[in-house]
Amino acid sequence: MAVLNFKRKATARPVSDGSLASFLNGFSIEVMPRTAAKIEDFRKILPEGTRVYVAHIEGTPIEEMVETAKRLTDEGFPVMPHLPARIIADAATLENWIERYADVGVSQALLLAGGVDKPHGDFEDSMQLLGTGLFDKHAFKRLHVAGHPEGNKDIDPSGGDDAVMDALRWKNDFQNRTDAKMALATQFVFESAPVIEWANRLHAEGINIPIHIGIAGPAKLQTMIKFAMACGVGPSVRVLTRRAKDVTKLVMPFEPTQVLSELARHKAANPDFNIESVHFFPLGGINKTAEYTSEHGKPASLAAHA
Repeated sequence: MAVLNFKRKATARPVSDGSLASFLNGFSIEVMPRTAAKIEDFRKILPEGTRVYVAHIEGTPIEEMVETAKRLTDEGFPVMPHLPARIIADAATLENWIERYADVGVSQALLLAGGVDKPHGDFEDSMQLLGTGLFDKHAFKRLHVAGHPEGNKDIDPSGGDDAVMDALRWKNDFQNRTDAKMALATQFVFESAPVIEWANRLHAEGINIPIHIGIAGPAKLQTMIKFAMACGVGPSVRVLTRRAKDVTKLVMPFEPTQVLSELARHKAANPDFNIESVHFFPLGGINKTAEYTSEHGKPASLAAHA
């Protein structure tokens, strides 16, 4: 099994065949209103056309979400706000949020259950949001949903993936019977082999929703472990815990170069491989992730985010 070998920036093994740069082309990045507010101008750090997800954490006022979306849209970036089902009271609230985003130029969204145990209102999962028909009504044509390469115990408490796979089949059918442009934006991972196996399984099952693989941007190992545990990352977190046995490495900056390189080479060797894009979680800060993508990637294309 391939294992992530995070490298220090100064010693990261370069990818000489260009596959990593190609793989990173058209990457997206996730921010929160409070972290976005610390960036003076995203145009100075991100390639033109980079899709920016805006995470909606429980307790964040919708006004802050819309203000952040407007600011990023005005700077020329396609914005994809999160719509977490379990914090949305009802269909009227959902429509109000969609309308607010549409008013500032947003026409896409990431639909997910959300990180709360009990729904605050009528919705429990992204399928119920899709079923309202409100996104088509307001011309939201690009709708991403969550993907879980290592399973999701919130959906399958037993540790299996029957419920996850049933949900993916439903979403795949939704994509096939509508004109929605969809993708699976996944939780971040630390190993390539399980991702490749999962992606190939989806293909074999006839699930043809493109995958935008989640990757943790450069961060201290200690920071990565904290976020991985909080987000319920699966078995690949063992890569981090093994490294944590060396306490001298806990405060060292590490990069996801090996896992990305392995996925990039697999994609180069298998052009039909269903990972379409890379989605960065900037756990060590937006600037650090932006610097990493600038060093290892190439400018994004506006066409990549159509």
